[in-house]
Amino acid sequence: MAQLRQDYTLFVKRDAEILVVGPERPAAFKAYWEKNQFPFVGLPDPDHHVAHLYDQQVNWLKLGRMPAVVVVDKQGRVYYQHHGESMRDIPANECLLALLDELNTESQTDHAAQQPVEEP
Repeated sequence: MAQLRQDYTLFVKRDAEILVVGPERPAAFKAYWEKNQFPFVGLPDPDHHVAHLYDQQVNWLKLGRMPAVVVVDKQGRVYYQHHGESMRDIPANECLLALLDELNTESQTDHAAQQPVEEP
């Protein structure tokens, strides 16, 4: 999460929001969130409902939930998924920012294509 905090303003400039889902119970999650003052949204998921929706794996031999990064577009479609094999297997911010640039470019192209053409 430190790397996400480091470049948070770059994500915001790309009209993106970061949502971190954690396995802790709400009280513990809230205390951790407040202590670290993360600028993005955090969601406790102790029963793994959200984790299961996005196929996030749990491996107790590797300390619990494996990292997962999911980019969802404004229509709610999954644009990109990365499921880590270890706790260090997380895409670099540069990769995620490039994906957002690509998504925003596609979105602008799709929006322009949907605009009605005025007849003379």
